Amino acid sequence: MEGTKSHSELGAVIVGVDGSDPARQAALWAAAEAARRGRPLHIVHGSDTDGRVLYVSAESIEHVRRAGRELLDATAAAVTERFPGLQVNPEFSRSAPVRSLHQAAGPDGTIVVGSRGLGGFGSLMLGSVGLKVAAGAKTPVIIVRGTESGETGAVLAAVRDEHDLDCARYAAREAQIREGSLQLLHVWNILQSVGEVVTLLDDVEEIANEEVHHLNAVADGIREEFPDLTVQVDADKSTSVASVLVEASRQADLLVMGGRRSPSYLGPTLGRVTHSLVHHAHCPVQLIPRHTDKAGSES
Repeated sequence: MEGTKSHSELGAVIVGVDGSDPARQAALWAAAEAARRGRPLHIVHGSDTDGRVLYVSAESIEHVRRAGRELLDATAAAVTERFPGLQVNPEFSRSAPVRSLHQAAGPDGTIVVGSRGLGGFGSLMLGSVGLKVAAGAKTPVIIVRGTESGETGAVLAAVRDEHDLDCARYAAREAQIREGSLQLLHVWNILQSVGEVVTLLDDVEEIANEEVHHLNAVADGIREEFPDLTVQVDADKSTSVASVLVEASRQADLLVMGGRRSPSYLGPTLGRVTHSLVHHAHCPVQLIPRHTDKAGSES
């Protein structure tokens, strides 16, 4: 798939903290993810002191630095208590949070953010930092939400077409490290398809068969690469792709989906469906960014 590493390896885990409770929950979730991957956990606090230095006193800057380092130490201590064998690297950054996280992730790290930051509007709203991190990401981003129901090992991957094979690979690896199962789900928006061929309604069944063909092609590739993994394949039709995925996320530990291909709307990763999922899913959502395709289509 465009814009991702072809081998879909799971890299180091980078989590952003700002002192909010969702960020603390995200740090603990990220620690569990890093432990499953056998990778280090990088805990990043972007203080933006470089951006404040021209209009804030030196005493205030020092206070921000001290508070940031205390937050990192406290978060690292909580993580180490829960995961004593995990390598934890606290990282204080003088840059703004979004830039700090993107820089810490490098070319293949996975960024983890909470579902709401300081000053958020409500439990269903993704904080502005998390939204910007996800919208501009070039590496996978996980938004931690809906973790109250416990873990089952089930990973759900949203499959739009054959271009989602690499996204499904990420999901398969996530299912592997959880010793769980993978569900590949394709949701066909029948109204959109009919609207495109309004004078050819007799061809709706043919379109449906083509939609299923793309899903089966992805499933065949995953089963070949991951022969020991239990893979379930489902297709559904609805007037709202997002609502079907939100409902399906109730039964999953993680929802994995490809980011928007077009650079419009909310950035190169967040399209209308992905934007709905990061705000309303019942489990953490992992977005795999993609480059723009020739048609400028979206996920």
